[in-house]
Amino acid sequence: MGLSGFAEKLIAGRWIAGATLDDAVRRSKQLNGMGYKVTLNYLGEALREKAEMERATAVYMGLINAIHRNRLNADISIKPTQIGVGSDVGYAKKAYSGIVSAARNAHVYTWLDMESHQYVDATIRLCLGESKKGMVGICIQSYLKRSASDIRRVVRAGCGVRLVKGAYSESSRIAYASRDAVENNYISLMHYLFRHSDNFIIATHDTRLIEEAEELNKTYRRHVEYAMLNGIRNSYSKMLVKRGESVLLYVPFGEKWLDYSYRRLRELGHLSLVLRSLLPGS
Repeated sequence: MGLSGFAEKLIAGRWIAGATLDDAVRRSKQLNGMGYKVTLNYLGEALREKAEMERATAVYMGLINAIHRNRLNADISIKPTQIGVGSDVGYAKKAYSGIVSAARNAHVYTWLDMESHQYVDATIRLCLGESKKGMVGICIQSYLKRSASDIRRVVRAGCGVRLVKGAYSESSRIAYASRDAVENNYISLMHYLFRHSDNFIIATHDTRLIEEAEELNKTYRRHVEYAMLNGIRNSYSKMLVKRGESVLLYVPFGEKWLDYSYRRLRELGHLSLVLRSLLPGS
């Protein structure tokens, strides 16, 4: 086995379902059987060629059909730049609308991932364009200084929110530079969600933040879901399931595993968690 093959087996194999739709279905069935819900994402981003965008759109259509046909407890999450945000906004709007319509018909929830800051406005516009009919949500990143305003806007419009810390490198002009500042903003945004929304996900591996959310829910009694990356903190997520919490695992699939794996390794905020995830039994 060459170095690239070894890396794929060691790193990508822990976090990614595999290269194909069948791999995604197989992993989803396995995780559903363990009590998890899954959020499925087809790997790929920053696509520029129309043919690539059309292929990504077709894969999501096939994924929706597979979820419905196999009765999976699963939703989907789309990277905006894989359907044209940043290169062909007209196609992005058309593709997103088509995916969401098919997903609604199959009773599958559609999420939009959030990428780097230059795509935030376009991504929010996509979600708002479909919010009145429901079954759509968007990722909000606590490391961006603008997120308090964004979260109020999307919640008022009826979009769901998946709250994360964020995984991109940005200027200190637009993003919080310290880990404490990012976490403090996460807490502030989380409090807003508990007060004003009944459609949100707490997406973090941070025990302190999850425990604070559990305490908040003793007061607000929301239907809270907790999301983690597939392959990270497996033992902790299993404990949450046993405690009766609703836990989603974000499960990517597809051939473009390398960029995703590198980003996970670059996330210094939980680098130790990433490294521990590579150990047997983690």
